[in-house]
Amino acid sequence: MRLFLLALTAISAFAASPQFTLPDTSGTRHTQQEWRDKKAVVVFYIMTDCPLSNGYVPEMNRIAADYKRHGVAVYAAHADPFVTDAAVRKHAEEFGYTFPVLLDSKLALARAAGAATVPEVALFSPTGELQYLGRIDNRMEDITRRRNAATEFELRAALDAVLAGRPPAVTRTRAVGCSINLQGVK
Repeated sequence: MRLFLLALTAISAFAASPQFTLPDTSGTRHTQQEWRDKKAVVVFYIMTDCPLSNGYVPEMNRIAADYKRHGVAVYAAHADPFVTDAAVRKHAEEFGYTFPVLLDSKLALARAAGAATVPEVALFSPTGELQYLGRIDNRMEDITRRRNAATEFELRAALDAVLAGRPPAVTRTRAVGCSINLQGVK
């Protein structure tokens, strides 16, 4: 029983505080230590070849711009370990990401949050506690149907709650998009 409790504690500690050192597309190394002085941390999970993810880049950039001044750190974590770093760099430049795109070939941040789809987003506390995981908004109804404009803005609502000192009212939603292949990646 004691061994089980120790294992459960270790799993909970990892889930509550992702440990990573990852380069971004410009070569700058990032760690979870950067999060300590932030009010919240947003990680968008992306892929170079997912049209739904690519279609959300303008909204991701708007969210980064809107919340940066409030002490929110924003990153994208590339979630396809089979795409070269050079291809991710080219993609980040072509699509004009305005925040760091992390090269995460081991999918450390996707695993830490339990992300399985792109575009999916995780909202972490400065200590690494997962506060929200799911869709950015409801623009995509399903893989083949989209609204002209979103009517629900789950990420923004979660961020606004956290910045106001409250837990998000919704902590999990179903993201629609391309699957993250977690098989065979260690």
